Amino acid sequence: MSASARVTALTPSDIRSRKGGEPLVTLTAYTTPMAQMMDDHVDIVLVGDSVGMVLHGLPDTLGVTMDMMCLHGAAVRRGLTKPLLVIDMPFGSYEESPQQAFRNAARIMRETGADAVKLEGGVSMAETIAFLTSRSIPVMAHIGLTPQAINTLGGYKVQGRGEDRARVMADAKAVEEAGAFSVVLEKTPAGLSDEITGALTIPTIGIGASVGCDGQVLVVDDMLGLFTAFKPKFVKRFGTLGVDGEAAIKAYAAEVRARTFPGAEHVFADEVPQK
Repeated sequence: MSASARVTALTPSDIRSRKGGEPLVTLTAYTTPMAQMMDDHVDIVLVGDSVGMVLHGLPDTLGVTMDMMCLHGAAVRRGLTKPLLVIDMPFGSYEESPQQAFRNAARIMRETGADAVKLEGGVSMAETIAFLTSRSIPVMAHIGLTPQAINTLGGYKVQGRGEDRARVMADAKAVEEAGAFSVVLEKTPAGLSDEITGALTIPTIGIGASVGCDGQVLVVDDMLGLFTAFKPKFVKRFGTLGVDGEAAIKAYAAEVRARTFPGAEHVFADEVPQK
């Protein structure tokens, strides 16, 4: 083994073995500094296609490209040593066929050093998940609200209520049978989320699901209060960095205009001071 090879503290098998154990802590990251901040504290880091909305100002995730995911994925990889790194496959990169999915998943893993990929869909994606996992590409599944399908789902609605319950449960069982090592449950009712968690042998990771899931995930910009355009019901803000950042920028602008910054301590003398 090369002396520079990275030994991952957590593997997809490790994550799968955590079923029913200590809850899995998952956060998104898109940059090296953010990855470094969470390196000692989380189990899974997800480079989500949410990057399109929180960093690139897109209205949804549909405009995110493979180039964007590879760029941000490689940046996050450079900041991690311990957590499992999972990277989202963007819209249009896997739905056409299992073969298309393999080509793009292989590119993501090759160019970023990811440990696994995540794709959206249940029964409809089971064949693709099986194709990837049988070819050494670990897959995290994503069911319930699947943001890449908002045009067919009619928006960002809760999934799995009433008669729709059976569909979401079928999706959960399909991705497990196909070989996914874990599954994200997004905006699914708490009772159904608990039922799915009890029925599966792979970990469930909730976002707007249930405290009873095997883990939780949030978009880091949401929980830090950096992204303030809107706040989903399932988000708890653990910080107010957006408000604090704007206040700091306002103070900086005021000092520049008042010529109180830079001060004497921030500029350089014409000659080197004598010691």
